[in-house]
Amino acid sequence: MINLGIISNVLGVLLTIVGVMMLAPLSCTFIYDTPDKTPFIFSTITTISVGLLSWFYKFKNTERIGKRDGYLVVSLGWVAMCLFGSMPFILSGQFNTPADAIFEGVSGLTATGATILDDIEKMPEDILLWRSVLQWLGGMGMIVLTVAIFPLLGIGGVELFVNESPGPASDKIHPRIREVAKRLWFIYVGMTLLVIILLKLAGMTIFDSINHAFTTMATGGYSTKNASIGHYNSPLIEYIIIVFMFLSGMNFTLIYFGLKGNFKKIIKSDEFKFYARNVLLLTLFLSTFLFFNSHYESYEKAFRVSLFNLISIITTTGYATADYTVWSPFITFIFLGLCFMGGCGGSTTGGIKQIRLLVVFKNAILEFKRILHPRAMIRVKIDGNVVAGKTLINILLFVSIFWTIFMFSTGFMVWVLEDTKTPLLTAAGAVAASISNVGPGIGEVGPVNTYSGIPSVGKYFLSFLMLLGRLELFTVLIVFTPFFWTRN
Repeated sequence: MINLGIISNVLGVLLTIVGVMMLAPLSCTFIYDTPDKTPFIFSTITTISVGLLSWFYKFKNTERIGKRDGYLVVSLGWVAMCLFGSMPFILSGQFNTPADAIFEGVSGLTATGATILDDIEKMPEDILLWRSVLQWLGGMGMIVLTVAIFPLLGIGGVELFVNESPGPASDKIHPRIREVAKRLWFIYVGMTLLVIILLKLAGMTIFDSINHAFTTMATGGYSTKNASIGHYNSPLIEYIIIVFMFLSGMNFTLIYFGLKGNFKKIIKSDEFKFYARNVLLLTLFLSTFLFFNSHYESYEKAFRVSLFNLISIITTTGYATADYTVWSPFITFIFLGLCFMGGCGGSTTGGIKQIRLLVVFKNAILEFKRILHPRAMIRVKIDGNVVAGKTLINILLFVSIFWTIFMFSTGFMVWVLEDTKTPLLTAAGAVAASISNVGPGIGEVGPVNTYSGIPSVGKYFLSFLMLLGRLELFTVLIVFTPFFWTRN
């Protein structure tokens, strides 16, 4: 039986938090004297009011949260946050249609970073800050924050953390799940503050440093400049963001152990080594290609541009310092493939995730060995531990469903974009960038383009893909299955 009381209470907490966070851009409307005071005041009051009513309304239900409740809370929670989070965009008049506003809001909260704004620098400061705040909230996952304050509700949050926590699994930091959430958020907040300080010292304004720190840690990629990070033309700023994009692509539990001095956890992590190796080898290949093909005069510049844009796409951040689609068709194809990778499990990134790719790769290699030795017990191991058969099947199924959705969604978007110059290329880029929460794609939605030319139906569809990808497919798709709604 669906526990309406728990679902209502948790959704109320989520909306209350979103409403409280609206106070940040609301303050901007007074500091910078923008024309959006009324839209933000109305949005803030409405969101907090609905949230508090939902939080404190009592249903006659038990306080035990079940799996169905957990899946519904995650799915409905993100839909509700996206809709209410888009309200300031809708009411501000800065966006042409509701589809544009909702697309921007969903892209923000899912830390995708795709935008329909053709001239970002003309946007008022409150809109820019709210985009960044949405990404920062969505980066680690609002549900994890909610788990940290569940004692106020008197309920447990294990199911929610399992459903929402990015990646297939999280190494345990602390036996109590809400303590895990608290520690993850302390790291997240602390690193955000550090990035703000470093970017300010590197030459950004305090407003730009706050916005870029939020979207760097969230691996979201929203910028306050039309040319993204390339606007600053600063090697120091680029290297600072490179470091923190890479760290944000790590499993946050590994960062926690590193801060505790337990570096063996990081060194022995198969996933981290796979992640770091992929970044290093791809960067060396690309920088060498760019240097010897005379794209850049110095190898340092070729290396920096390669490293920045590769990490940006692999971690699904979406910042840009160059248009990689003009380097060559071969490089464009590589970047399309990178859109699917994602960072480590337990990070703020989207995509398939490095851990799943590693398991699939290891299983494929071992399958040849199984063919030669059909009677041998040959198991896939990660960090010295055997991957359970159920987990292996889950990962293989995830990858299969991911690619199936990509192919069918691309076909649908080709139909939507049939009047554009490059419908297939643009459709593939838009779908890959949306379901992997990357932002920039290829074709007419490349790193120097926006999604403004996508028809409204396409924007709504891509918004759904962003949510689907952010919540790792199963959490959303299971709600649409008939047996989810039938009693056992």
